[in-house]
Amino acid sequence: MERNRLRELLEKVAGGKLDVSQAVERLRILPFEELDFAKVDHHRSLRRGFPEVIFCEGKTAEQVEKIALKIIGQGVNLLATRCAPELFAALEKKLPGAVYHRDAALFAVEQTRAEKVGKVAVVSGGTSDRSVSEEAACTADYLGCDTKRYYDVGVAGIHRLLSCWEEIRLADVIVVVAGMEGALASVVAGMAEAPVIAVPTSIGYGASFGGLAALLAMLNSCAGGVTVVNIDNGFGAAYAAAVICRKLHRSAGE
Repeated sequence: MERNRLRELLEKVAGGKLDVSQAVERLRILPFEELDFAKVDHHRSLRRGFPEVIFCEGKTAEQVEKIALKIIGQGVNLLATRCAPELFAALEKKLPGAVYHRDAALFAVEQTRAEKVGKVAVVSGGTSDRSVSEEAACTADYLGCDTKRYYDVGVAGIHRLLSCWEEIRLADVIVVVAGMEGALASVVAGMAEAPVIAVPTSIGYGASFGGLAALLAMLNSCAGGVTVVNIDNGFGAAYAAAVICRKLHRSAGE
């Protein structure tokens, strides 16, 4: 936030021209920190409940480092997705406390331990879906959800899903990650009371068209209540799940 605008806002509050609730609302939309190549949104957590997340693909190590240090400098937690091992190797010593999750291709810096709010089950079709599943599971965990993993329980062996169904059904939100024909999302949604967020993956033979077949199958699910995110977007699914969990927690506390 720019100092002059902050001073002006505080002076209005001190002078009785603006009450505290109005000031808080203005702080929710006030500016970002300008870098040569990026605008770092320090008020993301005020507006949305979670700090800005860095998408590392397409950025240099220097750019990621500068953005990360600005976010960490605000005293909030940092999450950075789609970070290749080589990129993290260049960043590791410059970001104290950074923890890398190779399978999820993301890293995080936890400065405060988030209270676990709500339960998220991440259910995947096969071992080949692991990277996207881990992106979803790690993201949900870092965003403050009690996250459980149920992997390799696809429709080719439906008894595997049924063997852990009593645990899965207790979740507040179920994230289903599947490639090939993406049928697992419909199966889960047909039995679940909780919201189901489906993630199509790019896993599959030629006619899967890099995940397009799974995406279309999930969008055309005959089971009601299936919400679908983009191909391989484990982060987006987990973010949505965390928002749902937070809202459920707040409603329960009212």
